[in-house]
Amino acid sequence: MEKGVQRWIIDISKWNPSSNDFSFALSLLPQTHHSSITRFVKMEDRKRALVSLLLQYTLIHEVLGIPYPDIVINRTLEGKPFLECGRFCFDFPNFNFNVSHHGDYVAIASEPLCLVGLDIVNFMIPEKETVPEYIQNFSSYFSSSEWDRIISVGNNEEVLAEFYRYWCLKEAYVKAIGSGLAYGLHKVEFHHTNWTSISVKVDGVTNQQWRFWLFNLDKGHSVSIARGHPRLAIESYKRSLKRTKFNEEEYNVGLHLPNPRFVLRTVEELISVIHKAKRSC
Repeated sequence: MEKGVQRWIIDISKWNPSSNDFSFALSLLPQTHHSSITRFVKMEDRKRALVSLLLQYTLIHEVLGIPYPDIVINRTLEGKPFLECGRFCFDFPNFNFNVSHHGDYVAIASEPLCLVGLDIVNFMIPEKETVPEYIQNFSSYFSSSEWDRIISVGNNEEVLAEFYRYWCLKEAYVKAIGSGLAYGLHKVEFHHTNWTSISVKVDGVTNQQWRFWLFNLDKGHSVSIARGHPRLAIESYKRSLKRTKFNEEEYNVGLHLPNPRFVLRTVEELISVIHKAKRSC
């Protein structure tokens, strides 16, 4: 099942397409996705949306071997992307994926059995507020113990970084289960040892059916991965999953699969793969 565990990331600051190049990349995607990209005014936002979809189609094509025209990606009502497996995905009991983009990076993660949540944060410094004023806007999303750790960690730069690390984990959790972005975040409390051995309490109860990882991409970006039980997904997302019931032995195999490092891909690679896949059909 390890082939189903993928971690890809792209630094979009290194891709500066001309209008023609961007239009060509867009034309490789199904027409149904175009409006979700062109609705953005800023080119940086269009790039993030485009590259996110290129990652999804390339990963599904390369990992699952699904012919490009047969790949169907939909979204739940809450906006969670999922693959319509149909007659495919037989090699994995519950293939699913998640995408994230913020700042310079766009990434995708997939799992063959467990739910997967992925989030990237860019440690943006607020322009019109002080750091304490800025993070105070989000205080209701944290438990009292999390908040105490954030505000007591050190100087403003350290406080902001600590805030974003906790936020990154919380977003990975809610994205894994398929819920709305801020739903119940104050009920999800993280504990860690120097950002390793990360565990979660939900409604005050430690949940052993989750694993989390947090990595620094560079000085200004972090990325988190959440891996959890499919039965914990919200109902609308459960309907997109192949299976949600596993016995303890089956689930532990998926839960304890190795978590690989992110593979750095380029936009040019994705374009080449999809272009070749379309031409071969």
